[in-house]
Amino acid sequence: MNGSRLLNKRLIVDLQKKALNTSTNQYCKFDSQLLTLFTSSLYLAALIASIGASFVSKKHGRKLTMFLGGLFFLIGAVLNAAAIHISMLILGRFLLGLGVGFANQSVPIYLSEIAPYKYRGAFNVLFQLAITLGILTANIVNFLTNKIPGGWGWRVSLGGAAVPALVIMVSSMFLSDSPSSLIDRGNTEEAEQLLKKIRGVDNVKAEFKDLVEASEASKKVKGPWKNLMTVRKYRPQLTLSALIPTFQQLTGINVVMFYAPVLFKTLGFKANASLMSAVITGAVNVGATFISVYCTDRYGRRVLFLWGGVLMCVFQALVAGLIGWKFGITGVTTDLPQTYAILVVLCICVFVAAFAFSWGPLGWLVPSEISPLEVRSAAQCVTVSMNMLLTFGVAQVFLKMLCCMKFGLFIFFAAFVFIMTLFVYFYVPETKNIPIEEMSQVWREHWYWKKFVDDEDAEIKPRVKPATDIV
Repeated sequence: MNGSRLLNKRLIVDLQKKALNTSTNQYCKFDSQLLTLFTSSLYLAALIASIGASFVSKKHGRKLTMFLGGLFFLIGAVLNAAAIHISMLILGRFLLGLGVGFANQSVPIYLSEIAPYKYRGAFNVLFQLAITLGILTANIVNFLTNKIPGGWGWRVSLGGAAVPALVIMVSSMFLSDSPSSLIDRGNTEEAEQLLKKIRGVDNVKAEFKDLVEASEASKKVKGPWKNLMTVRKYRPQLTLSALIPTFQQLTGINVVMFYAPVLFKTLGFKANASLMSAVITGAVNVGATFISVYCTDRYGRRVLFLWGGVLMCVFQALVAGLIGWKFGITGVTTDLPQTYAILVVLCICVFVAAFAFSWGPLGWLVPSEISPLEVRSAAQCVTVSMNMLLTFGVAQVFLKMLCCMKFGLFIFFAAFVFIMTLFVYFYVPETKNIPIEEMSQVWREHWYWKKFVDDEDAEIKPRVKPATDIV
């Protein structure tokens, strides 16, 4: 769903032709401010939109927020497909960014709130699966439209974003809001009936009581933003909501996925071959996400975080070594055998797979499930804002960094992967099989975060099993 924003990668390939530097230095071949401005404008818009979307989500519910996200997507896609000037393209992409901000603000929270806690991980990973399917679809569309004679294939690619936009808009009309959101807005009877419907049982008293108590507690909190930023007991949620999306972008994954055609052209692949290689990495991205769907609720979040971090670090370093071996610091080479190209693509695919089953889905899942209702929308806004801010920054400077740092850029990202893997090991608790409204017990039991829990929260209540436990 959210991956529809990547359909405009076809235009990036066309912009490359205009941005192409005639230098033989492969590292600096696509150092273009026009290309980076077009690519990164979406994320700046999403950053701005996430702030407004948090207020819409809190006051009017997740359903309306999702609908508005689809509407922005649709307008942006139409504008891009009909563009006659680069300014129209940037404006259209800006509108797509508004859609990204609204969708990312509402969908992860919605999934966490409606899912039975035992399957919350799988539900949320499906969000990432939709993103990976969007990426793969974008790569296939780009590959096919590149063959359209007449040079107008990019309009088909960009206009194709209207299809998932319509899906979001229409499907949101048939969704009910989440029980937590309904209770928070005073619709308790409707929320209870909805909870019975989505759980498939009539006995939901225990879970409904937890949701009502959480809502009543949230209403006593005035100014969720101020509390999230200043109240000591929310320090764990604030820290993880900010650092997890920051680290997610500093893996370098968007460098690989967004600039895959550029990257493979830099390695000496021809135009169609570079797009085909991007299709391959997109397929790997989808396939590996199924590992997370299966494992997240069975083995926990930490195991996937740690294994993914180790694999990404190793294979990011291998990519750096392979590129440095052939291109050195001059960026000039005349010999690129097929076996070398296959080896580079293989290493990149393993890196993409490791991200797809770990930091890709879990970077959205964990922040969406750790915050109490009173600060949940604000915390999710922090997550989306940090994600988009870092994505904007990386997209804006990547080509310049590649030109300056050369193969050392991949060592740069590998170092961050190492740091964030250590961060997960020491500071990210396991949230598997814990009801979202009882997540405070995680912080009470953690070796570091327990010192931030207030005295009034220190009493450990016996956990009441909701009706969904009885199967």
